Amino acid sequence: MLKFKDISYTYHTGSGETCAVRCLSFEVERGNFVSVIGPSGCGKSTILSLAAGLISPSSGVIERGGGTFGYMLQRDALFEWRTVEQNIFLPLEVKKRNTAEMRAKAVALAEKYGLKDFLKKSPSQLSGGMRQRAALIRTLAAEPDILLLDEPFSALDYQTRLEVCDDVQSIIKNEQKTALLVTHDISEAIALSDKVVVLSARPATVVGEHKIAFGSNPKERRQSPLFASTFEVLRRELGI
Repeated sequence: MLKFKDISYTYHTGSGETCAVRCLSFEVERGNFVSVIGPSGCGKSTILSLAAGLISPSSGVIERGGGTFGYMLQRDALFEWRTVEQNIFLPLEVKKRNTAEMRAKAVALAEKYGLKDFLKKSPSQLSGGMRQRAALIRTLAAEPDILLLDEPFSALDYQTRLEVCDDVQSIIKNEQKTALLVTHDISEAIALSDKVVVLSARPATVVGEHKIAFGSNPKERRQSPLFASTFEVLRRELGI
């Protein structure tokens, strides 16, 4: 579904060139949830921009398999002057797919995942967890093939974060979507992912890939005796 083959990316500033990513190779298979972890400032968000085609690599090839992309950001970015329902319709307006059929599908999706009683409310009336759920439904409304998740839980408190992680993973799996998440949180990556890709410090390159084959959902994984040992392996690869 998405393959990075020897990708390098260099950007230019007033002080010169900076290599953000060097000889990066990994792939995201269809239907998989893949997390990319690495030190702060190593270029994780750059990888999402490259994946979506917002920027072009300096060298190497990205194979996208013809899929469309949906982006979920660190902040939910819900507009307060629009209702939750109107926020969910926003991608349909932007992509000129704002038909009655697509709006009905978006509402059905929102109702399926617990937002039925909140559609006419403003985002300020929602809890942090419900806001992130609304942001995910908005991302899904335009029916993307691949979800790109840029640390979407980082602004939440710990308890809410656990609940929302479980929610998001469940919805993505139920809707049979492919997802690429970037995060600095090792526990989060293990709990959510089919595979974890570990990056070096900038310029980022892959130092390890690990399939997560235990537990069928985040809660089971956190409770597994293999969780701690996997965490330790990833921690060592990150050098922390």
